[in-house]
Amino acid sequence: MSKVVCFGEIMLRLAPAGYLRFEQAGSLEAVYGGGEANVCVSLANFGLDAALVTKVPDNPIGQSAINEMRRYGVDTRYMIRGGERLGVYFLEKGASQRPSKVVYDRKYSAVSQAQRQDFNWPEIFDGADWFHFTGITPALGDNVAEAVLDACKAAREAGVTVSCDLNFRKNLWTSEKAGQVMSRFMPYVDVCIANEEDAEKVFGIKAAETDITGGKLSHEGYKQVAKQLSDRFGCGAVAITLRESISASDNNWAAMLYKDGNYHFSRKYPIHIIDRVGGGDSFGGGLIFGLLSDYSAQDALEFAVAASCLKHTIEGDHNHVSVGEVRTLMGGDGSGRVQR
Repeated sequence: MSKVVCFGEIMLRLAPAGYLRFEQAGSLEAVYGGGEANVCVSLANFGLDAALVTKVPDNPIGQSAINEMRRYGVDTRYMIRGGERLGVYFLEKGASQRPSKVVYDRKYSAVSQAQRQDFNWPEIFDGADWFHFTGITPALGDNVAEAVLDACKAAREAGVTVSCDLNFRKNLWTSEKAGQVMSRFMPYVDVCIANEEDAEKVFGIKAAETDITGGKLSHEGYKQVAKQLSDRFGCGAVAITLRESISASDNNWAAMLYKDGNYHFSRKYPIHIIDRVGGGDSFGGGLIFGLLSDYSAQDALEFAVAASCLKHTIEGDHNHVSVGEVRTLMGGDGSGRVQR
């Protein structure tokens, strides 16, 4: 069984029920999530050994976050305790022409206060095959960025494949700072994952003939984005999700993968969205699973897109689907008929 290690923050998500606005809500529903935590849950559901590395407060809320990961079969031995608090984010789900809104309350979170000496990377990577992190993690602070760099170096020394989802968050840092910091990690990255905007926001690499707001995405433009990322940093593979936003409720969903000098484009899925949060993470988890399972580049891409398509229909941050369900959709059965 392949072992995947992910490093990042797990957060408490608080959201009004259904599609209520914040000011309408008399109560908030609580679940846990976070980029790398979501990838871990996907991989555990797919039958891999997935371990989350993070720091949570030594209190009942931190323990609840650990319990959440254990519930889904994630290895929690590297979820260390300490720091002040668990990060929180508030989500108001959008509908039709009203966009979703996220409000962060994560300052002084436990993982943002983590120090590089908190993590014994050679021990963590013992027996590991893959290491995954996102651009959110180093954005939490210079101290966390140093821990990420330590992890990348240790993974390289251990012969572990490294993947990074650029995941630019303007509320955490500027494009200039993101570009400076992320450029330090990219020489260690074997598989780079991005969405339609990340490469532009982090590295200034923009797809030609593309209008994100208008939902116009150019295949040729994103071929050049992927090739520039690969050429600049030496990434063996670059995957880019291609979201055509019709409204907050309906998107077209696809992706491309540039690997070994070849471009692969997936099937496009029309999605009626139940919960968009975690969609990119479910793509990353699916891609990691496909590549570790020795799928062809095209099949690994199709698996990732189908897995993420299904995630958009599931409440919460995590993707609760099996390999069989993903492969059924890959095979063309997207009818949604009742299974008896």
